[in-house]
Amino acid sequence: MFSRSSIERASVFVAGLVVTGSLVNAGPCDIYSSGGTPCVAAHSSTRALYDDYTGALYQISRGSDGATTDVTPLSAGGVANATVQDLFCASTTCLITIIYDQSGSGNHLTQAPPGGAFSGPETNGYDYLASAIGAPVTLNGEKAYGVFISPFTGYRTNDVNGTSIGDAAEGMYAVLDGTHYNNYCCFDYGNAETNSHDTGNGHMEALYFGNYAASGSGSGPWIMADLENGLFSGADPSSNPADLTISARFVTAIIKGEPNQWAIRGGDAASGSLSTYYSGARPTASGYNPMSKEGAIVLGIGGDNSDKAQGTFYEGVMTTGYPSSDTEDAVQANIVAAGYATTSLTSGPELTVNSSISLRATTACCTTRYIAHSGSTVNTQVVSSSSDATLKQQASWTVRTGLGNSDCFSFESNDTPGSFIRHSNYKLMVDANDGSKLFGEDSTFCPQSGLNGQGNSLRSWSYPAFYWRHYNALGYLGSNGGPYDFDATTSFNDDVSFVISASFA
Repeated sequence: MFSRSSIERASVFVAGLVVTGSLVNAGPCDIYSSGGTPCVAAHSSTRALYDDYTGALYQISRGSDGATTDVTPLSAGGVANATVQDLFCASTTCLITIIYDQSGSGNHLTQAPPGGAFSGPETNGYDYLASAIGAPVTLNGEKAYGVFISPFTGYRTNDVNGTSIGDAAEGMYAVLDGTHYNNYCCFDYGNAETNSHDTGNGHMEALYFGNYAASGSGSGPWIMADLENGLFSGADPSSNPADLTISARFVTAIIKGEPNQWAIRGGDAASGSLSTYYSGARPTASGYNPMSKEGAIVLGIGGDNSDKAQGTFYEGVMTTGYPSSDTEDAVQANIVAAGYATTSLTSGPELTVNSSISLRATTACCTTRYIAHSGSTVNTQVVSSSSDATLKQQASWTVRTGLGNSDCFSFESNDTPGSFIRHSNYKLMVDANDGSKLFGEDSTFCPQSGLNGQGNSLRSWSYPAFYWRHYNALGYLGSNGGPYDFDATTSFNDDVSFVISASFA
């Protein structure tokens, strides 16, 4: 990327928007500013959103010692320097602690505090932080990491500067993973209450993505607006056949609003142009016209901290003013040019689909113990070549393509065909596959190089901060330093590392 001062001054035509040469290599916020609707919040873990931005994109904290570091772009206006993260997090776990606001307004996103909606008491009401490695991607071949939001994970700032309040006009967009969603409330990005409680209709204006409160065409997911006490795909009634089901892997989602007018737009963030799914009057129900926006910013949660949704966020902004379609089309062209693409979710010794394996613990106490099961309970048992046939079967697993994500793996019980290792309430269990989306996701795990340098560690695809762990001879889904006994940092790296070999049976 070039700095503003080095770009040749010439007029160009980008997606219908005439801009000066200073925007030839512009970021999204440069384009919005040129259109008269500047960014007041700009968040991304993957790249700079201004052509001359060189500051921090996000902060990570590692599990080994609690140290933190910032990740910055490789160059002004460029892609995040993922190598900094990879080196800092080697042989340990890392969480994303801050997503910095690049706009200069200071609207940084941090761990969401308690709110009106229930949050797990194990976190004292605070949401979990996202794993730093759950959403790897490439931008024009350069590796970066998105923000993978699992249920009970969320970010927020209630102490905001410059965001729209009341019925003032605003716009926002986000680039999201179109395949990562659920039907719970609420995977949002945008404007919310400043006290983390539901303060009434029209006190929010945020992007929502998922298939909760079905109101669009098909089975979802859809881009909708969370306006508080309602997810809207259009005018009243909220059902809108023009709000189409999304099928793209990378999605550009847009919401914008001004007095008695708002719109939903969206498209494939990797190619093509934007579509308009709704543009018209505000809902007629009480409280939505005029709006009473409060200006806080949420990511991954609802305005009252409703935190059971899931999704993946790569970048997003909020603006003042109501952006023109030409401006948004130019932003979409910039996003497409950024070159979002998928990359491997796995590392370490490779697994082969349909192979039969056993998994040996590497903790010093337990190197003769293998992952096995007794009924539905996953445990570790001492197994050897002289063990009886039943025990050998209980400690043998067939590698399958991941039921919830084909880039990772699921593990079918050899002695109970059709049953797989899954997580439920942080325990590892063996259950029959019921074919549901939830079961598929709960039974999908992504191997990486063993955290203690031996074999593989197996992290959950749907909760990537959590790993298979043996603790007191039982199998858990543990996080490094989390709230439960089985999350203890002592011997964590050893307890989550397993040597994989040909199966006993």
